Amino acid sequence: MNTLSKYILSAAMAIVVVACNDSILDTTPYGQSTSSQFWRNADDAVAAANAMYEPLILHDFYGHAEHTFDIPSDDQWRAGDHAEDQAIESFTFDAGNPQLNYGWRPKYEVISRANAVLMNVPGINMDQTLKNRVLGEAHFLRGFVFWRLSVIYGGVPLILEDDVANNNYNKPRATLEETRAQIESDLLKAAELLPVSHPAEEFGRAHRGSANGLLAKLYMYMEDFPKTIEYGQKVLDGPYGLAPSFDHNFSINLQRNAEMLFAVQALDGWRGNNHVIYTTPRPWGGWDFHEPIDDLVETFDAEDPRLDYTVYKPGDVVDLGGSRGPTEYTENLSASGFHFRKYSSWRATGGLNEGHHNPILRTADVYLLVAEAKIRSGQNGDAEINAVRARAGRTPLTNATMEDLIKERRMELAGENQRHQDLMRWDRAGIVDIVALYARDLGPLKPGRTFQRPKHYLFAIPQREIDLSNGVLTQNPGY
Repeated sequence: MNTLSKYILSAAMAIVVVACNDSILDTTPYGQSTSSQFWRNADDAVAAANAMYEPLILHDFYGHAEHTFDIPSDDQWRAGDHAEDQAIESFTFDAGNPQLNYGWRPKYEVISRANAVLMNVPGINMDQTLKNRVLGEAHFLRGFVFWRLSVIYGGVPLILEDDVANNNYNKPRATLEETRAQIESDLLKAAELLPVSHPAEEFGRAHRGSANGLLAKLYMYMEDFPKTIEYGQKVLDGPYGLAPSFDHNFSINLQRNAEMLFAVQALDGWRGNNHVIYTTPRPWGGWDFHEPIDDLVETFDAEDPRLDYTVYKPGDVVDLGGSRGPTEYTENLSASGFHFRKYSSWRATGGLNEGHHNPILRTADVYLLVAEAKIRSGQNGDAEINAVRARAGRTPLTNATMEDLIKERRMELAGENQRHQDLMRWDRAGIVDIVALYARDLGPLKPGRTFQRPKHYLFAIPQREIDLSNGVLTQNPGY
């Protein structure tokens, strides 16, 4: 039983932590919350902490919208029937594209709830260890959301406690450097306050490994290789080992494992993950988005078991439960001939099981970040990259190169919202040529597209938010 998922939904229904209405500009100041109504005791603090997680699973956040920012990659075709997705994939979108706006509000909602915790929980008379955990969760989630905003849009408005107290919501964008500095500050504080791990009934809460792992990723994007190694090693030295088998991370019965540093929690029938529906064939109960293409499938060696766990291929037999039972996957189930497998399974009685967690950060990712940092700084990253390969039964590499690292990340993390951002940061570093890569004709579903540097390193700030700010928000160059 996923206890945290039930806590989250219960908290969301029982507590009004003051939602952002149409934008971050339409908010009730948290400084006006009254202690007689809330913020009275430890139970209130924990309820508020639980409520911070609730928006993550929404359709417009990690339920689906976040994964749309990976459809420009060479791993997948957008599929589905959303015109706005086609524009994202082909780099023809403008600032009015609805997809750019969907996730803005729920992200700032999480920030709002985190600010509420950070403003009110310090004054509650409660057990200090529990208080530290709650405050650590708030710092982590605020840092995480600013991180997601930064990789999509660049610098964004930093709405912090003082802004809430002063009702100062219509702020200009911070620079990317300022935004990253705030993310770093929040994650460092989270790592200081959070426990190393949680008891089984609290699985899914951010812990120290979550914070250190995300710090390693932040430092990689900043190309601070010594700190990537330092904070990544804190994860690799902790109780966050790789799951015994790759597929455990995508099995409902086994996904609650130490490798899952941070994931959106789901529970079928209670708090379902609708990304499961998006990635599943329509005849099998899904909506048929995010179809893998040949270019990804051909990256895997034929003997690599990760391919079978990642992609449905013609000839695979899948138990759909109920009266349908074992059913063969055929090429005509998708336009590309494939579907992602990581997020789908079926109840014994039939019907999609929406209890799959949505992985955001895994220990395998951190192993590969440390390997990359070592390779790019002239060190040997074999130990780290081979730890990931060994789990998949692959032969070890000697003197692994960036080409090896790039291929390994692609195979290990396919469908987990990493590839497009990876390619862009490698292009900035002169390691790959993303313009040439995306100009390739990958077939009728994925013809060559024009990636414009530096414009397309960032997505456009939603025009709606610029309008609501009366021009205080400024647009990214080129849009």
